[in-house]
Amino acid sequence: MCRYFTIAEIKAATNNFDDIFIIGVGGFGNVYKGYIDGVTPVAIKRLKPGSQQGVNEFMNEIELLSQLRHIHLVSLIGYCNDGVEMILVYDFMQRGTLREYLYGSDNERLTWKQRLEILLGAARGLHYLHTGAKHSIIHRDVKSTNILLDEKWVAKVSDFGLSKAGPTGMAMTHVSTVVKGSIGYLDPEYYLRQRLTLKSDVYSFGVVLLEVLCARPPLVRSSEKKKASLVIWFQRCYKEGLIVEELVDPFIRDSITSESLKCYCQMVLSCLHDDGNQRMSMSDVVGALEFALQLVTTEEDSKFGWTKEKEKSEQRLLPHFTSEDGSDVFTSSSDDYGSQTSKVSTISTSTEGQPMLSATVFSEIGNPKAR
Repeated sequence: MCRYFTIAEIKAATNNFDDIFIIGVGGFGNVYKGYIDGVTPVAIKRLKPGSQQGVNEFMNEIELLSQLRHIHLVSLIGYCNDGVEMILVYDFMQRGTLREYLYGSDNERLTWKQRLEILLGAARGLHYLHTGAKHSIIHRDVKSTNILLDEKWVAKVSDFGLSKAGPTGMAMTHVSTVVKGSIGYLDPEYYLRQRLTLKSDVYSFGVVLLEVLCARPPLVRSSEKKKASLVIWFQRCYKEGLIVEELVDPFIRDSITSESLKCYCQMVLSCLHDDGNQRMSMSDVVGALEFALQLVTTEEDSKFGWTKEKEKSEQRLLPHFTSEDGSDVFTSSSDDYGSQTSKVSTISTSTEGQPMLSATVFSEIGNPKAR
């Protein structure tokens, strides 16, 4: 069970909500760094009072996180619900959000291996939500600002205000619900048909995979039209064999191996399939990331002559996964990224006719530093 804090304790932890302690600002309110009992650093999220939506999401997050414990989920230490105040207290994540190490800040850049390790941790956290709890849980707002990093670079999935219980029973395949989430990450099946599934999280995570590979946001309004959507631009570059030249972050371009990139890109294509049934599960995503990371580690070891004999005897095959209908998700392909052997259809490049969604999202943060 999480701890109940009085408003006096919260004010003491933040020096009466002194602006100097603000580490994140968003539509929901502010996030402060504070110290509980004068020693333990925590992140304190103070929601704006008076919002009925905020009340619902506040209670939802308390209910969910008080029941969940996993190394790759941010821990809820406690809360305060005193009068109009709605406050959540979390473990402090020293290194802030994943996005801060990809673009929009002066932080150190991540190596390809570091990026894979962080993504693997986040994928394991989402896999736990989908399969490890008593009932499956759909996060519903997977994005790079909701993946936090502790001092050891361990990834933690955060912000469960929009999370929802997944479908129950063999007959149920989805949850019908009003569309909420973050533009650029939303599953097309979800925002066009209001069909929320576990694979909606997989799609959103696929967008995060692209962010990590390319070090750019999902949507760039000021960019030329063909590059405005990262998902559509990726699919086009994949078809034309231009992934490395046009998309891969220059910082990692020389260090990423062809086999690791091949595995990674096919995983992304599967996650972004327009048909949710054809997407891999989070369990399969974990497996694919483990494989991509293994390829990087093996390549590093071989440079020092540690695995020459092992490499000669190993067969290098991409992991083989199947979709829910039993068909192949992806298999090994040639080194030519323009030759697509994945059983993945591309999402239409037309953006016309797609409904615009409200940009007001409970978990949105502007200029986060650490949480």
